[in-house]
Amino acid sequence: MKYQLPICGFLALALSAASAQMASHSPTAITNTASAQTSPLQVSDKPVARVNGAVLTDRDLLREMYMIFPYAQQHNGFPKAQEAEIRQGALEMIIFEELVYQEAVRRKLTISPEKLNRAQADFRGQFKSPDQYQQYLQTEMQGSEQKLRQQMRRSLLIEQVLKTDVEDKSAVSLAEVQAYYAKNPAKYQQGETFTFQSISVVPPLKDTPEQAKQARGKAEDALRQAKATKSYQDFGLLAEKISEDDFRVNMGDHKVVPADKLPPQVVKALQSMPAGQVSGLIQIESAFTIIRLNAHTAPRKKPLSEVKTELKTNLQKSKYEKLRSNLAKQLRSKAKIEMV
Repeated sequence: MKYQLPICGFLALALSAASAQMASHSPTAITNTASAQTSPLQVSDKPVARVNGAVLTDRDLLREMYMIFPYAQQHNGFPKAQEAEIRQGALEMIIFEELVYQEAVRRKLTISPEKLNRAQADFRGQFKSPDQYQQYLQTEMQGSEQKLRQQMRRSLLIEQVLKTDVEDKSAVSLAEVQAYYAKNPAKYQQGETFTFQSISVVPPLKDTPEQAKQARGKAEDALRQAKATKSYQDFGLLAEKISEDDFRVNMGDHKVVPADKLPPQVVKALQSMPAGQVSGLIQIESAFTIIRLNAHTAPRKKPLSEVKTELKTNLQKSKYEKLRSNLAKQLRSKAKIEMV
């Protein structure tokens, strides 16, 4: 479970800043075509929170908001209906990052010059041109390569703590996967399903005896034609031509349907048919249906081999989030956090 470096957020804000050609230290506003549904992006480097005295600014906040909603630049802002939630989530994240960074400093962790050089080279390589990179330095780092290295060092220290305290500890063994699978058999029970096509004759809702008779005659004629089909395509083309249900536009194909989502009459017919066979007339209230079975999957329990990879990923994700939440609570319990 890889923690996403704040460096990625630096790049999002960097490219936005470069494309907007903003002056250093001036308020940032992307408002060219902002609609009534979006809020423009504003940056003035004002404080939004203090964590043990360390100041976090709206520039830090915007960087994280980009991480949460990366389409903000294309939309010229954040959706107004979601902005408050995005902002709160971003605020919580930058506070968490600062707490983790301060913990790394407390532990006296270090980043080697070689690793820092590689990170800086990788970051620089993501810009479209040297001019765009230089513009970012001027706008976001006051032209200072050293300030950029400090920001990258901070990000790498955050990653280092999260790796040792969260990522490494969230590893899931095969024994844990097997134990969870054994304790939760119902989760891996797969119900009976059918894949089939249909041709339907649907009379008016309040049909008269004469209309009902006509509908049956029409259905019997459809059955004769359906029985004469030899393949999926033949039946499907006939369905598109004469069927009166909503599936006619897709060759009458219902794809995969669980048995418990079908009328009992249809399930009974499907269970007695081999793949490729066309049923007789099935009456459901006043409507008539003809079905062609394409596949039948009996109820079964998915074997561990089939679910092992996904299960391991889900268990690891759950473990990661729990460890990360516990780390956040632990660091917050000793911290002084002020919202500005």
